[in-house]
Amino acid sequence: MMPAKTQGDTSWFVQDRFGMFIHWGLYSLASRHEWVQSNEKIAPEVYAARYLPHFNPTHYDPHEWAKTALTAGMKYAVITTKHHEGFCLWDSQYTDFKVTNTPYGKELLASWVQAFREEGLKVGFYYSLLDWHHPDFPIDVYHPLRDNPAVAELNRARQMPRYAEYVRNQVAELLTRFQPDILWCDFSYPDNEYKGLPGKGHLDWESEKLYALIRSLNPRIILNNRLDLPVGAADIYTPEQVQPSEWVKVDGKPVVWEACQTFSGSWGYHRDEESWKSPGQLIRMLINSVSCGGNLLMNIGPTSLGTIDPRALAALKVYQDWMTLHSGSIYGCTQSEYENPQDCRLTQNGEKIYVHVYAWPFKTLRLPGLAGKVEYARFLHDGSEIQINPPAWEAVQLQIRPDELVLWLPVKQPNVVVPVIELSLK
Repeated sequence: MMPAKTQGDTSWFVQDRFGMFIHWGLYSLASRHEWVQSNEKIAPEVYAARYLPHFNPTHYDPHEWAKTALTAGMKYAVITTKHHEGFCLWDSQYTDFKVTNTPYGKELLASWVQAFREEGLKVGFYYSLLDWHHPDFPIDVYHPLRDNPAVAELNRARQMPRYAEYVRNQVAELLTRFQPDILWCDFSYPDNEYKGLPGKGHLDWESEKLYALIRSLNPRIILNNRLDLPVGAADIYTPEQVQPSEWVKVDGKPVVWEACQTFSGSWGYHRDEESWKSPGQLIRMLINSVSCGGNLLMNIGPTSLGTIDPRALAALKVYQDWMTLHSGSIYGCTQSEYENPQDCRLTQNGEKIYVHVYAWPFKTLRLPGLAGKVEYARFLHDGSEIQINPPAWEAVQLQIRPDELVLWLPVKQPNVVVPVIELSLK
């Protein structure tokens, strides 16, 4: 299965397969979800007065972040340059609501880009189309002032075309200054009306103008699918907090895609959130994505000090330990041409097939469609050979189908989260 060629350069993207998402902003001070301003209906001027004077990430070390991503097996990273709160991590000339006007007093984005590129990682920018701080952004279903009795009067002075121009100015600023490899715009909701307040889509963002600007400044940048534009404009599709069970298709055709996920239930740092995923879930999410032809973008939410939550570091260590020995089944791989065996997921890279065993069987593993096609089989974690086909006296009892290849396995599962068997085709 092969998606159509994209305008943005996704050639490296479909090889690298695994990236880090970073959600960081003033909401890290609140430490109770990146949507805290909307959830608690905090007025923009109150939010800014409460948090802007206290943002001071004195422990921020982008080189340490980059090394952490690299050792976890990640090949690229996407950071929130501006989330829905409107706060900017760079010294934008178009707003005062930015990191240089905090006690920290310095830009964060330039050092982040430099550090990640020095480690050989591709860099991407998340940019929120929403902006609850901007005076021209019309109040809508997600805005913290949505239930204000004077909402109609407040909206009367707000000019969406002026705001759309602001978005274009900031995007041009980001692309010109930093030349990111990915632009991850978020998000459109044209059908989400609330108490007569309309949602926002491509007509509001003036997405056609924005798209033309993006392509003129960097024709090969990878652009996601959240501008509410027709099929074909986006390079990648981005299912969020769900795990596709087959190759993602649009209008019946396969597309380049990336699942974005969190370690717990929040994107931004959340001190008290406890629904952290198990090691098995983390590894299987990566495998499931690649086995369906996709990527995985796994998120961290740094603290307001600029440190990575120890719980996130522990989760990243799970990836580090597994990827150290099993990255061959992820990088450069995609959905296999062969059927997934029971309790397994396959990935494939040319003449190599990788069998990820989710539930360890007793002695034998049946692989449909592979009889007579495999030259050699081995474990990835230690390189040890796996015998092809069981002893004759057991084979008779197993009633092996003509198309089945049967692997003869140890009784005890190897001591790795998900064992992987590499098959070399003839």
